[in-house]
Amino acid sequence: MKISEILKEKSEGVSFEFFPPKTEKGLEKLSEKAKDLAEYKPLYASMTCGAGGTTQVRTKDAVQTLLKDKNLTVMPHLTCIGIKKDLVNHLLDEYAEQGIANIMALRGDIPEAGLDSDGLAHDFKYARDLVTLIKKHSNFDIGVAVYPEGHIETSSLEEDLEYTKKKIDSGANFAVTQMFFDNDYYSKLLERMQAKGITIPVLPGILPLTNLQKVREFASICRATIPEAVEKKIEPFCDSPEDMEKAGIEVTIAQCRDLKRRGFKKMHFFTLNRVSVMKQILDAI
Repeated sequence: MKISEILKEKSEGVSFEFFPPKTEKGLEKLSEKAKDLAEYKPLYASMTCGAGGTTQVRTKDAVQTLLKDKNLTVMPHLTCIGIKKDLVNHLLDEYAEQGIANIMALRGDIPEAGLDSDGLAHDFKYARDLVTLIKKHSNFDIGVAVYPEGHIETSSLEEDLEYTKKKIDSGANFAVTQMFFDNDYYSKLLERMQAKGITIPVLPGILPLTNLQKVREFASICRATIPEAVEKKIEPFCDSPEDMEKAGIEVTIAQCRDLKRRGFKKMHFFTLNRVSVMKQILDAI
């Protein structure tokens, strides 16, 4: 089923993002984790992939694992930086044959060696180029990423919104935000998008804040602010991973409850494949 249709039909719900395991044993564990979270009747489940197609095979294997649950709507991520159009078309052919109806279209991170490294394809420059190709290829529903605090490579929120509109106008059907920890950023993003005439559904992307050091690293490379009040709640436990995880879960629960109070009853969770953490959050909200 197409995700845009699910979002229209459902007044509330959650979706889950997983990353592909590296081993066969990891795939078996992923299947168990997906079954555990399937109890929450998710809107859909998505599977990440690396830039330049670096984990495309693992992504396909993981998607196959999730597809075993016939009641689960599964969406693979597809990144386009450094990848050839022929390979993208081949992947889309395979996904269409498997009955996949939704694709998350992303540019992906620029490789450490840079865009001029040997052997790197230059068929795509922006995510909107990938959206355009997917739209021409088949009748997929297309998801894209949006940025509450602006993409790290843009100079202003206005510039970010211009790129966002171009990407969505290329054929996107829905969007998921990058992580944020202050819900005002999400509310203001929606206001900016509405003023620009953008009307597709936009799910808030929630990252459980269970490891402050790692989240600080993520935030530093993707323009996401960790509020001072949140830092103060978690930082005292940096020497105790168990206590820090507990404090972080409480912070995430509070963020989700606040979103619901504001009327936002659909949320997308970056699970990091941590089912026990997710179940604590979902049971609380």
